[in-house]
Amino acid sequence: MSYLVFRLERRIRACLDEALARHGVTTTEYMALSELRLRDAPSSADLARIAFVTPQAMNLVIRDLEQRGLIRRDPHPRGGRALRTRLTPKGLSTLRRCDRSLDSIEAVMLAEIDDPDRVTLAETLKLCAQALHSDTRALTPVLRPQKPPPSPWP
Repeated sequence: MSYLVFRLERRIRACLDEALARHGVTTTEYMALSELRLRDAPSSADLARIAFVTPQAMNLVIRDLEQRGLIRRDPHPRGGRALRTRLTPKGLSTLRRCDRSLDSIEAVMLAEIDDPDRVTLAETLKLCAQALHSDTRALTPVLRPQKPPPSPWP
């Protein structure tokens, strides 16, 4: 089963990368832009965690998005060095085009699945995501057996 999950994740990622590249956006940039649409001015560290990159890497992504006019950074109202990052109209337009491409990928992926099974799949995936998000410490027994396996040597 784990091999199937891995294969699906790799295939989806390849499709995402290819589709987003046609819009001049990387998957990491898309994740950052999407989060900016959902949340009011998240920090660079928040964006890095969501995109599974280091804060340093996200700073480069943000700088590039800003130079391309997809986002803007304004001083935080409370002052200090903090900047609030927000989508520009150009960024939102780019994001919407990317969304349509990703909707097409999803349609192709689910084309052979009937409506009741789609509902079941969506509900099951939601449960999987919640299980992994709620407490990653629950993975410890799965990833690290409590007892070492017996030695094959006498």
